[in-house]
Amino acid sequence: MASSAAATGFAAYWLSQESVSNKTSARYASHKEALLAIAELRELFPGEDRVVTDPDVLQTYGFSENSYHGSAPHTVIVRPQSTEDVVRIVEVARKYRLPVTAYSGATSLEGHFAGFPTGSICLDMSGMDKILKINVDDADLVCQSGARWEDINESLSEQGIPLFFPLDPGPGATIGGMVGTGCSGTNAVRYGTARGEWFLNLTVVLPNGKVIKTKRRARKSATGFDTTKLFIGAEGTLGIVTEATLRLAPLIPTKVAMVQFPDVERAVAAVQEILTSPYGNHIQCVELLDDHMMAAINTGGFVSTPLPVQDSLFFKIQGAPEAQKLTADAIKAIVRRHGSSRFQFARTDEEAADLWRNRKYALMSTIAATPGSRCWTTDVCVPVSKLPELVYKTKQDLAESGLKSTIVGHVGDGKCNFHALMLFQNDEEFEKVKGAVHRLVHRALALDGTCTGEHGVGLGKKEYLVEELGEGTVELMRSVKKAVDPLNIMNPGKLYPDEKA
Repeated sequence: MASSAAATGFAAYWLSQESVSNKTSARYASHKEALLAIAELRELFPGEDRVVTDPDVLQTYGFSENSYHGSAPHTVIVRPQSTEDVVRIVEVARKYRLPVTAYSGATSLEGHFAGFPTGSICLDMSGMDKILKINVDDADLVCQSGARWEDINESLSEQGIPLFFPLDPGPGATIGGMVGTGCSGTNAVRYGTARGEWFLNLTVVLPNGKVIKTKRRARKSATGFDTTKLFIGAEGTLGIVTEATLRLAPLIPTKVAMVQFPDVERAVAAVQEILTSPYGNHIQCVELLDDHMMAAINTGGFVSTPLPVQDSLFFKIQGAPEAQKLTADAIKAIVRRHGSSRFQFARTDEEAADLWRNRKYALMSTIAATPGSRCWTTDVCVPVSKLPELVYKTKQDLAESGLKSTIVGHVGDGKCNFHALMLFQNDEEFEKVKGAVHRLVHRALALDGTCTGEHGVGLGKKEYLVEELGEGTVELMRSVKKAVDPLNIMNPGKLYPDEKA
């Protein structure tokens, strides 16, 4: 087990699931049936690494080093290479009623790929990582769901294609996971989120073993409700995404700038004015890093020259050189009015890449800056106008709890996706962090926000859905789940709040 604190969480989960196991033992595969399923899978997929039951590997695939929600190892890992392979696996799962959980990048933080207590198949999609076709003239491409977003953009760059896929969540995230959690990332200010038409079509294996394509490649369609979006944010509970058609965006020249402020309130006020100015449409990204995060970057990040330890904004400004200059001049004037005395462009492309790498690797920098610590990362989202209150009260709460933390956020686009990275070293601090996460979520909901802006629900946030969405909306979600997956074999226990007895 990664730590005694994590072990405490896992043990609590198993105790809470004991009644679930008793209730579901008749609905799901028995131990004998699971063994029969494994034998059948080995016949279907011969080869040393296609079907795996090694206990150490099963544990690795069922737990996350950066997630502290209850979990369990899987019963078996199967590695498909095609949509047809996934169909065969789902048919075995249906036959024996053995739950199926998709796994690929393993970057999710809310327990999405945890095993099910009564046994489960881990569907390792990471080998299905190919780009199948690039339609340059139509600015889209077709890929398998295990492809990583960074590899897609690197491949486009290597081929000299002036297009990119703009959704940019955490390093290592794959297309299937990005669909499942409804991801976004630092580019959300300019390009929006996964729910904004970036996935034109999905190939999905349904729980009944049938294969569907949710749309054709047309950019728009009025053919009924949007079946593609049915699977975005469904976290693998309605089917297994095997392929996706991605809309691409043109590459536009960008420059990276950094601005420091005396406090978060003035930083956020400046962002609101910048984005509503005539030059707001040239802003690709606006990232907030608090003073603790800037200190962590200096200690554990990728900097050769220390950065100012102040509440800061990182900008990406895009457009032709003339547009970049006009936008930069406008930003400088606005931030001065809000108390900033420093606006600095990255001097070289390498320096710009380093600055942005420090933002993208905030979790690694936070952990590296405090050796011996573990880090619980959580996210909420509130309207931009509510961000100063959220940050102030959260930092006050963490200070009173005696916890070390860093804060980063995607600021703009009418919202602020706020990430708190909370450190702990022992069981006592782990319990304090768990309480702080709970209070942060309720603080965001009280400010008309959401319990998760982009990390998804999984195991960690499902208890808050009724409070946020209401009983009626949650029941509608359950109704869709029951209609599509009546056997409840697709990633059970995740996303949907537990029903009261």
